[in-house]
Amino acid sequence: MSFFTAALLAIFLQNAIFERALGINILLYASRQKSNVIGFTLGLCYITTLSSAAIWGLERLFGDYEHYFMLAPVLYVFIIGIIYIASLIVIWKFFIRLFKRIKKFVHLTVFNCAVLGALFLNHQIGESFFSYVGYGFGTALGFFVAGYLLYIAHERLNSELVPAAFRGMPIMIIYVGILSMALYAFTGYVV
Repeated sequence: MSFFTAALLAIFLQNAIFERALGINILLYASRQKSNVIGFTLGLCYITTLSSAAIWGLERLFGDYEHYFMLAPVLYVFIIGIIYIASLIVIWKFFIRLFKRIKKFVHLTVFNCAVLGALFLNHQIGESFFSYVGYGFGTALGFFVAGYLLYIAHERLNSELVPAAFRGMPIMIIYVGILSMALYAFTGYVV
């Protein structure tokens, strides 16, 4: 139950894109093609889920350390780097065709602030192993929801009906801002 609760929290209430603006630059690039959105989501799901599980273990080992909060960012980057390097070596060694297909996604997906942000938020929210993994998994699914919404809007927002000065990145950022405000209202916040 804690897995599903944390995943739903990460997808809807604390969406990495709409609530926190984590990884928005990568998502704006990926939202141009449906295959890019799916590829980035799969990569993000893999890295956030595995690194969330590893961070849970690290926090059980070092969480009582007096200065853990200063050491945590270094440990998070170290864990992400280890998973990244180990995964690349395994894929490159045993699945060379897969490596050629995913190589454009891997670097952008792993070194994305949504991954590191999910780990920091996991540290604050997570309680059990399943809530850590659920939040990591939910962050990737929230990334997919946001990416799919941007993919759908991409074609319409770049039409001739939009003034030339706003076409492309400016109108997409305005669109993300409007969606963020709308979803922010659903969480119950009042100005």
